[in-house]
Amino acid sequence: MDELILTLPHEHYCEQITEFRREYLEAGSSMDGCGALRRTADPAEFIRACRDDTAMETLRPGRVMATLFLCVRRSDDKLLGMIQIRHYFNEYLEKYAGHIGYSIRPGERRKGYATEMLRLALPFCRELGLKKVLISCEPWNIGSEKTILHNGGVYESTVYLPDEDIYLKRHWITL
Repeated sequence: MDELILTLPHEHYCEQITEFRREYLEAGSSMDGCGALRRTADPAEFIRACRDDTAMETLRPGRVMATLFLCVRRSDDKLLGMIQIRHYFNEYLEKYAGHIGYSIRPGERRKGYATEMLRLALPFCRELGLKKVLISCEPWNIGSEKTILHNGGVYESTVYLPDEDIYLKRHWITL
C-alpha cells in the first residue's frame, strides 16, 4: 500500500477539497468525519471552520472541540479521506456518533485506506489523553466495520437514532 500521511487542513489543498466534496455529492455519499464540508462549498471557509473547532475561544455553539485531519497519499499528494477526532463527548456523541468519524472518497474505497487512516489517527487520540475511543457505523457498512475491527474495535451495542431513522453499531477501541 502507498504511504499515507495525516495533515491538518491547509490552503495548499483548497482545489482538492473542492474536488473531494464534489465527488461525494455526485456519488450521493455521506461525508462522515468531514466536519463542515457538506454545508460549505468554499474550501477556505471549510479550513477556517476546522481551525475554529480546535479551540474553545472559536468553537461554534453546540459543537465540541475536534481535530480534523486530511488523509493524503504521499506519492502524489492526493487527498484520499478525512478523519475527525472529537476531543470529548456531548450527549449526542456519547449515545451515537462517538469520538471518531471518517470517510474515504468514493473513487478510492476498498483499497485499505480507511484502515490505515484510522491506525494513523489513534496515536493522536492517546495524545489527547483518551484511554479508549468510541466509533459507530451503520450496520450495512461492512467496510467501515472491518476498518474498526482491524484496529482493535470491540462491538458494544447497536442503537437507534430516531432523528435520522438509522441504526448505529457502537465499537470501542482501547488505546
